Order: sequence, then structure tokens, then C-alpha cells
Amino acid sequence: MTDAFVLINVAMGHEADVLAALRDIEGISMVHGTFGAYDVIVKVESDDTTDMRSTITEKIRKIEHVRSTLALIIIDEQNDE
Repeated sequence: MTDAFVLINVAMGHEADVLAALRDIEGISMVHGTFGAYDVIVKVESDDTTDMRSTITEKIRKIEHVRSTLALIIIDEQNDE
């Protein structure tokens, strides 16, 4: 399994809309609003990198009011789990 954390910037005032849309996406196992440089963090889980890339580029990035993303893909060999 491949995991990634995606940090998301959202247009001001649309955080709740984006959080709701993210919760409906298959493969996203965690969604949290945050304070700081990014507005939202999500955890994406996938069995392969092609599906992971599709979830990030075709689903998350295309949500209305998502301004930018930063994907952090977990290195399985260095994972504590």
C-alpha cells in the first residue's frame, strides 16, 4: 500500500465546501482543516502509484476552490507501521 499526505490551499471562505468534497473521495482516509501555511491536510491510501496520482491530480486538484496542493508520498521502507 502506498500512502501520501496532501497539503491543500483553499480559496478563503471555502474551506468547509472543500472539506466536504474531500470526504466523498474514495481513497482518502483522513481529512483535517489546519491553521498555518496550508488550510487542509488529507491522507490518501492506494494500492499503486497510478491510482494515487489519479486521486491527487484528477480528483483533489479539480475540486472547486482548491488553489494548490503539495503531495508528500510516504517511503514505505522508512514507515514505522
